[in-house]
Amino acid sequence: MALSVGRGDFPIGVGDVFRTLLGGEENRFVVMELRLPRALTGALVGAALGLSGAIAQAVARNPLASPDVLGVTSGASVAVVLVMITGGGYGGVSGLIATLGVPFAGLAGGLVAGIGVYLLAWRHGLDGYRLVLVGIGVTSIAANVKWWLLTIGDVDQASRAMVWITGSLNGRGWEHVRPVALALMLLIPLTLLGAHKLEALRLGDDSARGLGLRVDLARSLLVLAAVALAAVATASAGPVEFVALAAPQIALRLCGSTRPPLVGSLVVGAVLTVGADLIARTAFGGVELPVGVVTAVLGAPFLIYLLVRSRRKAT
Repeated sequence: MALSVGRGDFPIGVGDVFRTLLGGEENRFVVMELRLPRALTGALVGAALGLSGAIAQAVARNPLASPDVLGVTSGASVAVVLVMITGGGYGGVSGLIATLGVPFAGLAGGLVAGIGVYLLAWRHGLDGYRLVLVGIGVTSIAANVKWWLLTIGDVDQASRAMVWITGSLNGRGWEHVRPVALALMLLIPLTLLGAHKLEALRLGDDSARGLGLRVDLARSLLVLAAVALAAVATASAGPVEFVALAAPQIALRLCGSTRPPLVGSLVVGAVLTVGADLIARTAFGGVELPVGVVTAVLGAPFLIYLLVRSRRKAT
């Protein structure tokens, strides 16, 4: 984060960044007002996505399960595009609606899509592969609805929506940091308190029931927590693709554990998002890319690797 805050058109050394954060006045406006809110938003969004992906993969016992695949980000995109092309987003007349419309639409759309996938996948219990397949179907439907909305919208409104649905941290200020920080202050402790249930679920439903765990209730609450985390992250920065898919698998390999570690996935997700945003801002000269473009370019090969690896295991 210090490296990211220091890079830009006006470069600042990492040591000078830390001195400013500890109360120094030099470069204070650039660090505290222009760059730190963006880096903090990226770290919080990445942490939420990493933790969400770890829960989804542990519950489904499938490395391909993530909010990207389970329809959460696509549902949020549909809701936001709908708000923007109808004038309720940043293109609307009211400043209040412009501030609240897009984040709340993203949160609501992500929650509705995630809960819908869960309900459609439920058949006397929850099977990991069925959850992934239903999520892929819902994601495809939502994607087509999103593109249809973009074609019927005004060109200016559609262009603003396109920036959001690629996942972007551009222009993030303290007003964007506070809502996601408050949401994560509530969601992360609740999620970590329920982490012990994942160990029991990993043993299989029969063994978990033998240990006294109410399997269906525990799985439902954990999936709901994953959906809520992903929806909050998507509402804050748009659908930043592949972070929730890759962060748990990277953390699993770094920690050498049998399932994606929750805290490790949270940290790796934050690192991936902030690092990708640093690349998006500085690696292409005067062109600043949305962070979602960089995470997609880096994450797509990783998804192919997971698919090939799963296929080899199956055969």
